[in-house]
Amino acid sequence: MRYSLSHHRTSCGFTLVELVVVLVVTGILAALGGMFIVQPIQGFLDLSRRARLVDSAETALRRMQRDVRQALPNSVRINGAGTALELLHTVDGGRYRAYGPGNTLDFTGFDTDFEALGDLDTAPTPGQSIVVYNLSGAGTNGNAYFGDNRAGVGAGSTVNSVILDPPFQFPRSSPFQRFFIVDQPVSYICDTGAGTLTRYTGYGISAIQSNTPGGTPALMANNVSQCNFTYQPGTAQRAGLVTLRLQITEDGESVTLLHQIHVENAP
Repeated sequence: MRYSLSHHRTSCGFTLVELVVVLVVTGILAALGGMFIVQPIQGFLDLSRRARLVDSAETALRRMQRDVRQALPNSVRINGAGTALELLHTVDGGRYRAYGPGNTLDFTGFDTDFEALGDLDTAPTPGQSIVVYNLSGAGTNGNAYFGDNRAGVGAGSTVNSVILDPPFQFPRSSPFQRFFIVDQPVSYICDTGAGTLTRYTGYGISAIQSNTPGGTPALMANNVSQCNFTYQPGTAQRAGLVTLRLQITEDGESVTLLHQIHVENAP
């Protein structure tokens, strides 16, 4: 008696063709999925970079704006290229006594001290300067950079009495009896070659504006690709106007910001 045995083999796993098909389909799906994922991520990165550039430019321009608004009237000056701005920074100011009784400011000769009408915020100190009736940042008349209307502050000055050291004769009086206390010049230098906007302080007042003023530098912005500063002096009808344009570029993307600042010009 014979028995017939039949062996059945069960197939399992993938054939080579199936494996190749799966890999191809998976690759296609991954490529399509990557396109949907990469674009939003790239958009987010672009938006973040743009926001960073705007913040950098805005911070620098706001600092410039703060200094310009504290500038001695008619002391803003800009170089011919529109890449350097300088001003004389004021810390306080007031009105001098022009008529008695009291210690008036004498414009007919060298004076040693005068009385302020009302108290200053703080007493002037040696190293600071008193400026009366500043008319321009150029020339030799009424120009605090040149020094014809700028006197040194003497030791012992108080909030209502200012000592001049050495004695000084101001060439002309202010129609509003105003005087200003200046502590230092401030310069903003834009160097597109280095891609920087730098603020300089702590250097001496000079009749000639310099693109390399010295003193203490403070970096305001990096990646600066373009800048332009302009100044329209004020008139009897309107205040002066400073226009600041700053462009910052990174990874091929640029942002340009424009600030316009009205400048006090009543000396």
